[in-house]
Amino acid sequence: MAISKEKKTEIIKQYARKEGDTGSPEVQIAVLTYDINSLNDHLKVNKKDHHSYVGLLKKIGHRRNLLKYLRDNDVQRYRELIKSLGLRR
Repeated sequence: MAISKEKKTEIIKQYARKEGDTGSPEVQIAVLTYDINSLNDHLKVNKKDHHSYVGLLKKIGHRRNLLKYLRDNDVQRYRELIKSLGLRR
């Protein structure tokens, strides 16, 4: 269930603002979104996996806080990220 190193590198390259950027909100939100989607698929099959469900809720809360931070600081970047990730906001 953990994200592979190759996939994470691919996501970082796609959403990085400059070379070597791993800490920007866009990159963090994109990685969290991938994790959330994979956990969501896992929980559709394993309905009684409550431990993973708690981890999913924590990741969703973290992503929500990062999205709020980005929205408060730069609305244009926020809108572009929402559109590219396909999030409902």
